[in-house]
Parts: sequence; structure tokens; C-alpha cells
Amino acid sequence: MTKIEKVLFGIIAVLTIGAFAFWKDIRTITGTDAAMVKSDGDKKKDKKNKKDKEENEQAKTIASSEITVSQKWDMPSYLKEISGLAYITENQFACIQDELGKIFIFNTTSGKVEKEIEFAGAGDYEGIAIVNSDAYVARADGKLFEVRNYKETPSVVEHSTHLTAKQNVEGVSYDKKNNRLLISIKGKEPGNETYKGIYAFDLASKKLAVSPAYKIDLTHSIWTEAKGKNKIQPSGVEVHPTNGDIYIIDGPGPSLLVMGADGTKKKLYQLNSSEFAQPEGIAFTQTGELFISNEGRTGEGNILKVSVDSKL
Repeated sequence: MTKIEKVLFGIIAVLTIGAFAFWKDIRTITGTDAAMVKSDGDKKKDKKNKKDKEENEQAKTIASSEITVSQKWDMPSYLKEISGLAYITENQFACIQDELGKIFIFNTTSGKVEKEIEFAGAGDYEGIAIVNSDAYVARADGKLFEVRNYKETPSVVEHSTHLTAKQNVEGVSYDKKNNRLLISIKGKEPGNETYKGIYAFDLASKKLAVSPAYKIDLTHSIWTEAKGKNKIQPSGVEVHPTNGDIYIIDGPGPSLLVMGADGTKKKLYQLNSSEFAQPEGIAFTQTGELFISNEGRTGEGNILKVSVDSKL
């Protein structure tokens, strides 16, 4: 290397070191270093997380005196997104998840899935009801799958309804007294935002009534009394086996609405979001024991045995 080349190399080295030091100082002074400051987006996110935490703590206070979880069963990984639940017999539940056309028979004694029954291809399946030896599975687009003799030699009949993906069907329940299924929607009613309907599917004619059997009145005072809650997004519906009350769960904003058999609002419970991550399925035993299934947001999906300590 010549003398001139050595001088030029030294100048370049000095300039490089100086530029790096200047750049580092500027980042420190202006606070652009990610470790020192947060963007507006991060600040908003922190504010939202703080608000969510406060609301969750508030929900825990409301829930703690009236809602009790006595048992819990974690689901296998393929049922993390458990979206529907139905009671079969003692220690047996039928489960579905919202991506596979399969019925999973879960045994609470062994804590395992003991049988899988395929009835359709992949899809958005959201609710299941058991009627004697048959199963009915609701898809979000309004299609209803009747799985006859589902445990032994299943055969499938698909029923179309007037409900569509816009209404977003999420719940189905067996109303034994009236020989029908009740089907709830999560989305909006076409042209009417004052209520959300629960529709009756007649098991004799295999037809869905055009008008809802029940209307969840979104203008009712029960929503404002519940600390400003002004809407519900039903993710599951079930009929109480002894008194006929209708239990409706809300997955996105964990809560439980109880309506009388005549459609009157009785009680709205806020659910503890640390226990009820995303309630999607609801089922009663023949004696009225209540079970709620949750999709797993960060952990496993689960089934919870729940007690409601309140006089309605």
C-alpha cells in the first residue's frame, strides 16, 4: 500500500467511526431507539390492553358471586377450536370444531375422544344437537346436516334454510317439548338491527320457519343495566330440560343470557374471561347440569361444568 493510499484509508476510517457515533447520538437524543420510546400505535395498544384488563377484572367481580366452575376437561389439540357441544349420556358429549365435518365423542371419565364420525367435508361448523339416535349439525351458512343413526351406521341428509352466511348461524339446540330445533344467529337480521332471531326447525316437516320463534330484543334495558353492553353475538343456544328457559352464550364478549320460555329476558351474566376464553358450546344434562365449552385462544379448548347460583 502506498503512502497516499494509507492516508486515504485512515481518513475513510475516521469518517466512518464519526458517522456511526453521530447516528447513535441522534437516535438517543430524538428517542427513536425502539428500546427508549413507543410509537403512537404501541401507546394505543397499551391503552387498549389496560382497558381490556380493567373490563376483565370487572367481569370477574360480577361473575364470581353467581357463576362457579366445578370441573374442567382440556381438549386435545385438534379440538382447540371446539365450536359446539351436546350431551349424549352420562360422561359422554358430542363435540364439533369449526373446520372439520366430524363429530367427536368425548368421554369425561377417561378425558379422551373415544370416537370420530365423519359426516361432511371441511367447513365452518358451529352447533350440534342430539335427537335420540340422530345428530344435527349447523353450518355458519345456514345449512343443517342431519346425521341419522350417527353412532352406528351414519347416513347424512342436508337441509337448506333461508338463513345465510350473513346471518352467521352459530347455535342449535333440541327443544324436546315442541319437537323442534332452535337455531340462533350471530350476525345481523336483514334490514333490522333491533333484534336477533332464534328460529325453529320443525322436526316433523324438516322445515325452518321464516319468522323467528324468539327475538333477542337489542333495545331492552337489560343491556344498559349491564354496564353499557348494547349487543350480543350468540355463539350457542340451549333449552333447560326442566323449566324450558333458554340459555344463550356470547363468545366474543363472554356472557350468558337467560330467557324465559315465553321469550322474556330474565338475567344477563358476565362471564370471567380468564375461565371462559371464548364460550362457543352449551349443553344440559337431563337433570339440568350445565356445561359450557370454550375455544382455546392461547391455550387448549375445554369443557367446563358450571353452576349458576341465582334465583331467576
